[in-house]
Amino acid sequence: MAATLKQTPLFNAHLAAGARMVDFGGWNMPVAYGSQIEEHHAVRRAAGMFDVSHMLNVDVQGPDSKVFLRRLLANDVDRLSVPGKAIYSCMLNERGGVIDDLIVYFFNPESWRLVVNAGTAETDLEWIQAVAQREGADVTITARRDLAMLAVQGPEARERLWQVRPQWRAETGGLKPFSAALLENDVMVARTGYTGEDGFEVVVPAGDVEALWNDLLGAGVRPCGLGARDTLRLEAGMNLYGHEMNEDVDPLVAGLGWTVSLKDAERRFIGREAVDGVQPGQAMRGLRLRERGVMRENMKVRTAQGEGVVTSGTMSPTMGVSIGMARMPAGAQPGEPAEVEIRGKWVAADIVSMPFVRQGKVLV
Repeated sequence: MAATLKQTPLFNAHLAAGARMVDFGGWNMPVAYGSQIEEHHAVRRAAGMFDVSHMLNVDVQGPDSKVFLRRLLANDVDRLSVPGKAIYSCMLNERGGVIDDLIVYFFNPESWRLVVNAGTAETDLEWIQAVAQREGADVTITARRDLAMLAVQGPEARERLWQVRPQWRAETGGLKPFSAALLENDVMVARTGYTGEDGFEVVVPAGDVEALWNDLLGAGVRPCGLGARDTLRLEAGMNLYGHEMNEDVDPLVAGLGWTVSLKDAERRFIGREAVDGVQPGQAMRGLRLRERGVMRENMKVRTAQGEGVVTSGTMSPTMGVSIGMARMPAGAQPGEPAEVEIRGKWVAADIVSMPFVRQGKVLV
């Protein structure tokens, strides 16, 4: 008997909006509400919103919180001193493989929040709790399943949110990127996202999210599904867990070396021994097809330096050509040619820098 799919608090709202629902990591989630391409363009040109309530907010509190997170994460939370400031980090296993990528928010030295991916949430939680127990850390770890989250993204996103929640403008109007504000009634508004556009990720109590969703609909914010979320993040050159990285791929190979902080030689974060001083033979690069065709995950890549593999590929709605992210020999550089095997035929491509698109502008 098939397992019952989990639902976010917006499940009925998705059905009412005409969403096509799919199984995504055990969750019943909307892939599109009609035209995936129109949803993509809405985010690039105006404002769209995504239900990301399947992602898990995890609060870490207690006197050992900072020391614990410096051990748990590859990036160094010691950099965070301004309340609401956040960093992106990988959480590694002892082999240096990526258990998950996440955002960590600082509120005060004894109060932090992690936002982890849906598909890895349960294993993440088990790992975090196991490390805390093993380290003897005086911390309390709380999975906030009572919260829901909306990502409101696009050049008009922030104004549309303030239009329906004008009382939030004063505390969020001055937020810098990768910062958050904790508001009353368990609301958190963060200037973060996964699309390459400006906007907010808004955390609210689960019972309040449908009213916010409906108000944003009334303000002209377009509902967007997982399909548009994937094409947007790929254009923005953003990694997807399970594609660009996993427990057998370290952040250096996945193009996330910038998230590994080695500055403090005394900080022995989990996985450091496996990545410190390593020069990986592979690297993550962008690809743009020169000919017709669409790149997909696991397609073979040929370069002058050797072979690689596509980790994510799609047809870019903004650029009108197929783009992809690929793991290939580290010596292969942007500006050089490559070939991708599509249905038994080798198709010409260019190795390019990422991101492909940022804030509506094509960069390659």
